[in-house]
Amino acid sequence: MAELLEVQSRSPFEIHHILTGLEYTPQITIEAELHLPTGEGPFGCVITHHGSKGWATHHSDHIRSWIDAGLAVCKVNSFASRGVGSTVDDQLSVTHAMMLVDAFSTRSLLAHDPRIGKIGIAGWSLGGTVALYSAWSPIIDILGIDFDAHLPFYPAAHIRPEIQNWSDSPILILHGEEDDWTPIHLVEELITQLPNARLHPYPDAHHGFDSEKELTFLPKAVRLRKRTVRIGKNGYMSGEILPGIRLPLNERWQRKWVIRLLRNRGAHAGGNPSARADSLERGKNFFLEQLSQDC
Repeated sequence: MAELLEVQSRSPFEIHHILTGLEYTPQITIEAELHLPTGEGPFGCVITHHGSKGWATHHSDHIRSWIDAGLAVCKVNSFASRGVGSTVDDQLSVTHAMMLVDAFSTRSLLAHDPRIGKIGIAGWSLGGTVALYSAWSPIIDILGIDFDAHLPFYPAAHIRPEIQNWSDSPILILHGEEDDWTPIHLVEELITQLPNARLHPYPDAHHGFDSEKELTFLPKAVRLRKRTVRIGKNGYMSGEILPGIRLPLNERWQRKWVIRLLRNRGAHAGGNPSARADSLERGKNFFLEQLSQDC
């Protein structure tokens, strides 16, 4: 049975607000579920974050596999704690910045639990973005201490920080080559900055390749293309809409306006049996290796 945790967190709209004034953002108490394996600890622990649709069956498949392998898992309920069910259509009601604070706040709480040893982070899609950018040093400097390992599944890797300092903790990114929601080319461009990251691509695999659902087109999904978001050294965020023309992307109304302007709607999601099977095994082995007390 899971232990229910209450975690004190905040709700910054963007990474800009984490970097420039976190103390002024709304406070919130979020809920998380701690699942412990059988045996005696301390256990390596994985903090997990769902995607834009909330918790799904394939997330549970990974989580069950990790617990059965002797790892603790802490599910962070960023959406439910804020009264939100899904952000597929807007990506604005709960953002990766809010979930980043949730992740580090949960990590800080678990760090004081004697049953918990090393702590990693995993996430899918929107949660994968959290698992990826939680390795960016300016965020770590403000929110806490490094995670011991990062496992992002098909993250949105569109943010390009001017300060290219990252944690040395290992990162394993699992991504489908046919993903048209959070394209793999954005990961391929970013990974050159990361000191200890590996990308494992899956051919003929789309977004959500580790699910058992048939490939489906989601007409309202807000997808990414080639455009990226820059974070300046002062925390100012902007995006190039047209060559030479950059717009600020720090506030909700700015993001909402840009989504309407770009009309980036429609993406596919669905499972791939071979990619699913490999990712279940590969993800488990990654965390067993990196979160072992002997590492």
